[in-house]
Amino acid sequence: MAEGYCVKCKAKREIVSAVEEVMKNGRKAIKGKCPICGTVMFKILGGKAVPPATPASEPSSPAKPSGSSPG
Repeated sequence: MAEGYCVKCKAKREIVSAVEEVMKNGRKAIKGKCPICGTVMFKILGGKAVPPATPASEPSSPAKPSGSSPG
């Protein structure tokens, strides 16, 4: 899994119960716990998160006819 730095143990440890998240600024990160002391560990990953792929767009609706208006 991912390896991060535990601030409490002051050592690099493997992150257990790791969950990948997307931060407010759009970057990916991994959040989990230290296997020794149980402190929350957080590691910021490189690059921006890619938005989910959108399905093919539907064909555009036909233009409204420009009929003459009465009056």
